Amino acid sequence: MDSMKSVLGGPGSYPISAVIIAQDDEVRISKAIQSCRLFADEVVVIDGGSKDGTVQLAESLDCRVFVNPWPGYAKQREFGVERAVHDWVFLIDTDEVVSEELAQDILDRKPGLTDRAVAFSLYRIGDFLGRWLDKGEYLVRLYNRKEYGIRNSLVHEMPEVSEEKTVKLNGILWHQGFRSINDHVARFNKYTDLEAQTAYASGKPFKISHLLLRPPARFLQKYFLHGLFKKGISGFAVSIFWVMYEFMVGFKHYELNSSGRLARHNSMGQAEKEKKGERSYAVQ
Repeated sequence: MDSMKSVLGGPGSYPISAVIIAQDDEVRISKAIQSCRLFADEVVVIDGGSKDGTVQLAESLDCRVFVNPWPGYAKQREFGVERAVHDWVFLIDTDEVVSEELAQDILDRKPGLTDRAVAFSLYRIGDFLGRWLDKGEYLVRLYNRKEYGIRNSLVHEMPEVSEEKTVKLNGILWHQGFRSINDHVARFNKYTDLEAQTAYASGKPFKISHLLLRPPARFLQKYFLHGLFKKGISGFAVSIFWVMYEFMVGFKHYELNSSGRLARHNSMGQAEKEKKGERSYAVQ
């Protein structure tokens, strides 16, 4: 579906397409769309098949909307980028909001987007249990699609850009990712599946040392190094969830490796039986 609505002809010498991938998030998508209006010359929404009013809401906000059955994060993101009108693309999720400072900085840089090899990263800060976490992360979200593609990964799909080619933007991308503990656990379960599958597919061996050392190291990193001890129960909960995340990835990676060994064992056993059967038949 394409609503054929856009806000083409906005300010700046180099137009920008904001691309959002969506799925059943009518509650949050409006803020994400509106936060891009200052600098985006169009907003493209790729919906994976929402059952709520996400599509209708996006269309009512003059977005170009396409429905594409969910193929995975990287492929869905690439699907959206390919349908953008402009080569300069800004990636955003439905639960993210561009701060006024960040939107203004992107707008101010539009006339100078002459070098398509330069990509831009922004600082994203998330929330948990009603509190914003001070420690965030830099993510590449503004880039030229003629120069870079989306990393083909099951999770953490982002433009494939080396750090030396990136420029940091001013402002913050607010990530309103927390919905409930149940939702958080469900998403952790999904993301750890993808993380373990990625490790297994790349041939990384399971190491018991990782399972023993990474969870406590992650807790120390988040709680003390990142200062989450200042955030009370919210900070403690986030740190514990990261411990859970590392354990789940490790155990799932082990499970996949064990399943692979069992499959190879059974395959070899079957082959040996067939070989013996052929010899017996020959003797008869």
